[in-house]
Amino acid sequence: MGAKDADVDARVRTLGPVLGIETSCDETAAAVVDAGGIRSNVVSSQVPIHRLYGGVVPEIASRHHLELVLPVIDQALAQAQVSLHELAGVAVTNGPGLIGALLVGLAAAKAIAFAADLPLVGVHHLAGHVYANFLAQRELRPPVVCLIVSGGHTELVLLEAHGEFRLLGRTRDDAAGEAFDKIARVLGLPYPGGPALEKLAETGNPHAVPLPRAMMGAEGGLDFSFSGLKTAGLNVLQSAEKPTPADFAASFQQAVVDVCVAKAMKAVESTGVDRLLLAGGVAANRKLRDEMSAACRKQGVELYTPPSSLCTDNAAMIAAAGRYRLARGQTDGWDLDADPNLPLYHAISTVL
Repeated sequence: MGAKDADVDARVRTLGPVLGIETSCDETAAAVVDAGGIRSNVVSSQVPIHRLYGGVVPEIASRHHLELVLPVIDQALAQAQVSLHELAGVAVTNGPGLIGALLVGLAAAKAIAFAADLPLVGVHHLAGHVYANFLAQRELRPPVVCLIVSGGHTELVLLEAHGEFRLLGRTRDDAAGEAFDKIARVLGLPYPGGPALEKLAETGNPHAVPLPRAMMGAEGGLDFSFSGLKTAGLNVLQSAEKPTPADFAASFQQAVVDVCVAKAMKAVESTGVDRLLLAGGVAANRKLRDEMSAACRKQGVELYTPPSSLCTDNAAMIAAAGRYRLARGQTDGWDLDADPNLPLYHAISTVL
């Protein structure tokens, strides 16, 4: 860790509480985080609503955010026993995500920051997932290799210093979580598909169905590809001799995990950084955590994983990332806009 990071860490420890707001998809969330950790972390989930449609309906998500965002913020402040004027700033996800959903959270954050004369801080959603680890692991310091795995993203990045990300590799098509969800839907599993597929896989044989592991050669570098695996899986499910659902789920999950572990270990080796963290919703997958832990022990790599409650979308991670931006003296103006396709490499200089 460099002197610059040490200075940022010192400032974070003296910074007052920060309100975080997260509305990038179908969770309306608000949290208060201070130097001691999480004071409150309120999440209102829309899963029961979207389960009726087999996935997130953007317009419905936005409408529910409009109804819930202010009550959720009030609840977070009340649980934290913090008033607006005691806050050091307001942090909000401004991308990537569903544009309508993002705009609801951003409008609420701007209104609160303006009314209470507080700094406004935009946070990249994926940077928030990375900084969830800093809430759970107080000794964690850059540089660290990050494997971000979720329904919309599968990326390997290097956090070189606080707020300085370098992209190492990303999926060229489907994200890991997206592949899980699509296969789960074909299997007739309820939304959200990833956790349901993981549960089904617990009773299956992970070696029962031969499935491909794409881009594992040198030419694949640190990029991922899961569309071929998904297609191969669909072909198996449509064949005359179908495996049991549990065996198929276990085999499909194993194929995704094998690729994620191999690429992460390759990233650690290529960067020379012997610290690795997991982030994103799929980071809660027990098979991935167990096999990554075994691989890290074998290679002498220190692995950091957030608790499951901080893997899925929440506002504590946004507040945590926002605190580091504030500690670096970075704030945003009232022209801060939502960007549904905000790439993480853009966060290197302007978002976190």
